[in-house]
Amino acid sequence: MKTRTSWAEKVQKDATPVVKPLDRRFAGHDVGELMLISSAKDVNTKIRRIKSGTAITIPEFRERLAKSANADFTRPLSTGIFLRVVAEAALEALATGKAIDEVTPFWRVIEPTSTLAQKLSCGPTFISQRRRIEQT
Repeated sequence: MKTRTSWAEKVQKDATPVVKPLDRRFAGHDVGELMLISSAKDVNTKIRRIKSGTAITIPEFRERLAKSANADFTRPLSTGIFLRVVAEAALEALATGKAIDEVTPFWRVIEPTSTLAQKLSCGPTFISQRRRIEQT
């Protein structure tokens, strides 16, 4: 029987981010623009660089991610999926006893009012609490 892949294993999966030019219009972007298809590992690394007490929106995060790869934008769907994987991996680590300052601070990017926050196993309340704690 196959065992379930942990969220942490999904973050560490060896997937290299790819930047490719569009050959057709996509998500409001024109032919020739460069789209980044990131990875959970890259998203995890970039979130860890956000300073405590700083909260940015997912669109701001996607813009930073794209700029770091010399791309014009990121693929919206895959970036959202990678954000969820990173968040669930952090929650999984907390559940196994890791300290809060040892996990990726996904609450700095995922807004408590977002649909993504609703899907997370912690729910939006955890995100609001973490943001409040970091603001003090």
